[in-house]
Amino acid sequence: MTRRFKWHGFSPSQMLVFGFGIMIVIGTILLSLPIATKSGDSIRFLDAFFTSTSAVCVTGLSVFNIGATLSVFGQVTLLVLIQLGGIGFMTMTSMLYMMLGKRFTLRDRLILQSSMDDPQLQGIVKMVRDIVIMTAIIETGAFLIFAIRFVPMFGVVNGLYYSLFQSVSTFCNSGFELFGAGTNLGLFAGDPLVMITTMCVMVLGGIGFYVILDVYRKVRNKKHHLSLHTKVAISVSLILTAVGFLLFLILEYNNPRTLGAENAPAPQKAMQALFQSISARTAGFAAIPQDGLMPASKIVTAVWMFIGGSPSSMAGGIKTTTIALLFLFIIAIIRGKEDVVVFKRTVRKTIVLRSVVTTALGVVFVCVAIGIVSLIEYDNPITLSDTIYEVVSSFGTVGLTSANTANFTDASRIVFIILMYGGRVGIFTFTMALAARLERPDARIRYPKDSIMIG
Repeated sequence: MTRRFKWHGFSPSQMLVFGFGIMIVIGTILLSLPIATKSGDSIRFLDAFFTSTSAVCVTGLSVFNIGATLSVFGQVTLLVLIQLGGIGFMTMTSMLYMMLGKRFTLRDRLILQSSMDDPQLQGIVKMVRDIVIMTAIIETGAFLIFAIRFVPMFGVVNGLYYSLFQSVSTFCNSGFELFGAGTNLGLFAGDPLVMITTMCVMVLGGIGFYVILDVYRKVRNKKHHLSLHTKVAISVSLILTAVGFLLFLILEYNNPRTLGAENAPAPQKAMQALFQSISARTAGFAAIPQDGLMPASKIVTAVWMFIGGSPSSMAGGIKTTTIALLFLFIIAIIRGKEDVVVFKRTVRKTIVLRSVVTTALGVVFVCVAIGIVSLIEYDNPITLSDTIYEVVSSFGTVGLTSANTANFTDASRIVFIILMYGGRVGIFTFTMALAARLERPDARIRYPKDSIMIG
């Protein structure tokens, strides 16, 4: 009997973590080759490891200029890693087995369900096909629109190449670009075509495949009822985007280092504020210098990066639905209610508790990382705010940086690698995979209940 995902002794969460690890290792080897750079000199192993992790975890942080350093081979390798990391290791593996006509066992489906954060097991294989088709359609559309601008600017060959890279990078929420100069998308900060297209594609990549498919079914069939997950994910995303837009616009409107630079017109300032609000939770593309943000704006950005996008999406963070359930749970406790109710539906307690645990683990993970990096960079001229920004950006797999990642030491970069890895596979999944072997034989024993004073 052919064994596909049946690695005895490994839980679905461990398989997911292991799968991403395999892609990172392969990417590291390829990026370490001399052919991967324009100079023909191999980049350091740690730099290749960091870049591969950043690509697979669709983060976008880099310790060197991608466009100026990597050759076409290196850039294509990076692009493939971004694409595979974006749609997921198990999704691509599943597509290969579908093409070979293989059947999926229950364990295979459980692993797929875990990799996509799908609440339902039924129809999970069909969803894999839908994800690949959806990815191809969205990235093709983005490619064609970007080509309208990039081809006249960079020529036919380079323009089409940049358009392809940018479409994949944007939908996968990776934040990598090839324009160089360290300005990210600052070159197009006043270009509505590029900015609006990028925002729309980032939103699609960060809202989640499940939500897109659910909305698509609603458009095709008016009688179709949107799931509770879809309603919550869209509602929270809209709220966060609107609040972030207003805060960034107010805080940065007259800041000469960001929105107020060169007397930019009001519509352009509004567009850049909206771009910052969307990008901070998903892709990490920057239209304005992040080191020029006001302290309050950096705090807002850090919070948005920590929250991230929605489940089953390209984005990282603790996810929009998690923060929504946590907020609703707090309100329910204050009101003296036992159940969390949203859109006239009671959410299962196990899911509510998981949201609390996920948030708590995320806070602990980030706080510990901030402490470690602060100690490592004690003698370096890197501020605490820049350290927090970099740590949260890594954990949220966003890729925004206010201090330039290259300025951090190798020890700090290793911490960032762990953060990106944990943030991409999901902090809850990551922790469960590590703890799976620690279950004791007496784990099912029940002890007498007692109480503890709190508050």
